[in-house]
Amino acid sequence: MTGINPAVSFTPTVEAAFGKDNVIVVKNAKGSQAIRKWYKKWKPSKGDAPEGNGKLYERLIDGVNRAIKDKKIKTVTFVWMQGEHDAHEKSDDVYKESFMGLIKQLSDDLKRDDVNYVIGRLSQHRSDAHWEGVRKAQVEAAEASPRGAWVDTDDVEIEGIHYTKAGFKDLGKRFADKSIALIKKHQAQAPEQ
Repeated sequence: MTGINPAVSFTPTVEAAFGKDNVIVVKNAKGSQAIRKWYKKWKPSKGDAPEGNGKLYERLIDGVNRAIKDKKIKTVTFVWMQGEHDAHEKSDDVYKESFMGLIKQLSDDLKRDDVNYVIGRLSQHRSDAHWEGVRKAQVEAAEASPRGAWVDTDDVEIEGIHYTKAGFKDLGKRFADKSIALIKKHQAQAPEQ
């Protein structure tokens, strides 16, 4: 996610759909981090939770709160591209539960029960059981709620294990398209205000 520049494809696509004055984009990313760095209550399936859970989340929520201060927000969509570290650490067995906990944590802090989320599923550049476990958990988490969706990254251009510049541009557009679809779906279902 660190390689995605929202200004290249994500933000322009969302602004084209909803209007420049109606969109706030907050990017918060740090490479090679486990989901526990965002989810404060993360626990492994066996043993004790390590120190430092949620440290990156504080940075995220501070940035969001600064960006939305004194603004009326109609909708929130959380975009997530992460999971390699969890596959390496073999914690795929708690990934779905951790992600759903992270969404609840974010919803509670924003005092909203309508947070949309879009997950970028790990590419298939690896094929071990834990990598596949994270991929499966990501799809299950996205499909666990009508507010969730996932982006297939299997055909996004990569070089080695990282996306190319064109790949990041493509990925940003895919995230935007899924975000727009979720927002429009729930706007259509919402009662007139």
